[in-house]
Amino acid sequence: MPIRVSIVEDLAEVREGLVELVQSDAELLMVSSFKDAETAVEKLPLLQADVVIMDINLPGMSGIECIKTIKEKCPGTQFMMFTVYENDEKVLHALRAGASGYLLKRTEPQRILESIKELNQGGSPMSSNVARKLLTIFVHEKVKQKKEILSDRENEVLQLLADGLLYKEIAERLYIGHGTVRQHIHNIYEKLHVHNRTEAVNKYFERN
Repeated sequence: MPIRVSIVEDLAEVREGLVELVQSDAELLMVSSFKDAETAVEKLPLLQADVVIMDINLPGMSGIECIKTIKEKCPGTQFMMFTVYENDEKVLHALRAGASGYLLKRTEPQRILESIKELNQGGSPMSSNVARKLLTIFVHEKVKQKKEILSDRENEVLQLLADGLLYKEIAERLYIGHGTVRQHIHNIYEKLHVHNRTEAVNKYFERN
């Protein structure tokens, strides 16, 4: 059976271009296209498309809000953002709303077709620079979580360890005793589940 595709895009030339692109592929079936989220909210639950290509910047309700509103009503539908926005905030908001794919509008037509099929098969197609942004965000979030595990003093000690300072130098820098430094480092190893300085620094800063 062909993959049933719907499009939500306010710009007529973009919407019509996507419709023609989908119709050009025998593995896809174009079932509907909408120029605003409000109409999509009303119609999409009735259509139950396999894949919805969704713009973010729509008049009135945004594409992200549209997904939030209808996601539960369309349990079998996969949503792919198709937008000019590639900033971290937009990407995260879209994915948290329920989108599984994120393509920029400058994506090549063949890649769009491949992404629709990939999304329908359970994949999460994304433009390469968006994927890199997400990886960076993921690393930063993991580092942030580790910082929250450690106390403020332990964070200071580990940062100085990463800078290559010896125990004695850390003690002098922080105006604490050598034994206190050792205790902080012991606590750091325990909390991060590591056994030495190199492992602690690599795990904390997500280094290879």
